[in-house]
Amino acid sequence: MVSARQLYEALTAQLNAAGIPDAAFDVRCMLEQMAERPFPQLMLSDSLTQEQADKLCEMAEERQKGHPLQYLLGEWEFYGLRMFVGEGVLIPRPDTETLVDAALEFCKTLRNPQIADLCSGSGCIPIALKANLPQAHVHAVEWSEQALGYLRRNAAYHNSDVEIHHADVLDERFARQFSGLDLIVSNPPYLTAQDMQNLQTEVQFEPEMALLGGEDGLHFYREITKIWKHSLKNGGMLAFEVGIGQSQAVRKILEEHQFTDIRIIPDLAGVERVAAGRKIF
Repeated sequence: MVSARQLYEALTAQLNAAGIPDAAFDVRCMLEQMAERPFPQLMLSDSLTQEQADKLCEMAEERQKGHPLQYLLGEWEFYGLRMFVGEGVLIPRPDTETLVDAALEFCKTLRNPQIADLCSGSGCIPIALKANLPQAHVHAVEWSEQALGYLRRNAAYHNSDVEIHHADVLDERFARQFSGLDLIVSNPPYLTAQDMQNLQTEVQFEPEMALLGGEDGLHFYREITKIWKHSLKNGGMLAFEVGIGQSQAVRKILEEHQFTDIRIIPDLAGVERVAAGRKIF
């Protein structure tokens, strides 16, 4: 048996020495998952088997190489829900919860809202929306085969009846199948070509197709707005997550397509994170 406390201290020192930020937090998460017990309990007197200790050391070595903690754990929390993640799918981030908040606020007076989430990835957004709006009909659209596997797994895990579509959100023929939507939400790829050259080590492990939004990062905003505005009912809302410094550019795109009542919503850190507009034309 191996002391949990000694292992925690040794692996934290190892990751700190490698320059991994929040090393203690990372080791704590890995330790709790491996032992299936809360951290305070582990620190009192618990020990791990040699097999558990060996596996934990392997995880720490991968983390030291820059592999994202979320991929090593195989899951992450989003909007209070457990989401399975791994290579090939974008990691759910707290910033994106701002988009869910905006969507729920818009839908609170609607009886049976019709919603489409575009570029769904792991399914964190549509599954969170469905969990909080059980009366809604929620569509989830994703093109990547790898991400689709996680989307389906997460929907099954949460017993969520989101309607999953394996399709390209930029396919106009596909978009024309939808009409009368109350709400369209999307966290599209929005990094610029320059951003892609300066990614943090951890982000380099995430799929490029979920990150790169064209040379200026705005390609998906332009195309989704142009293609999908026809699928919204009059009075419906289109809401995007946006990258740092993109909110005014996305506002302009919405204005060019005659959207009104445009709102820019900050996340908890004060960063302008959501751009949303109403279709009234």
